[in-house]
Amino acid sequence: MLANVLILSSFIPMITGSGGNAGSQASVSVIRALSLGEIHFRSIFLVLWKEFRVSILCGITLAAANFVKLLLFDLNGQENAFMIALVISLTLVGTIIMAKLVGSSLPLLASKVGFDPAVMANPLISTVCDSLSLLIYFGVAKLILHL
Repeated sequence: MLANVLILSSFIPMITGSGGNAGSQASVSVIRALSLGEIHFRSIFLVLWKEFRVSILCGITLAAANFVKLLLFDLNGQENAFMIALVISLTLVGTIIMAKLVGSSLPLLASKVGFDPAVMANPLISTVCDSLSLLIYFGVAKLILHL
């Protein structure tokens, strides 16, 4: 897939970085709330619902700004620029949603099974989010670019 549209490979660090940052931010919020006793495992669905709503707003805002930037600066003169920008922007929305949900659920699950959420949070969340964001990226590219 990357050989067919080589430009896609140059945006992988941005996508994985955005996912890792969103997941880490969500986990920090949840870990803080856990340590202060503001939330417990039984409130996992309320936490996920809140983070989902926040991720929609963050993802759409980031994707819209990025879409304009891609068309004006990064993909100017590129064949299929609009479709490539669409792939990257939709991937950002999906990645942010996934990362916020993963980032907020893993600390709650870790605390439920007796692990310290602060110790496992960032490395595990970054690894999971990086892997899943690439799957989202290639899935969206395959659907939109018919690769």
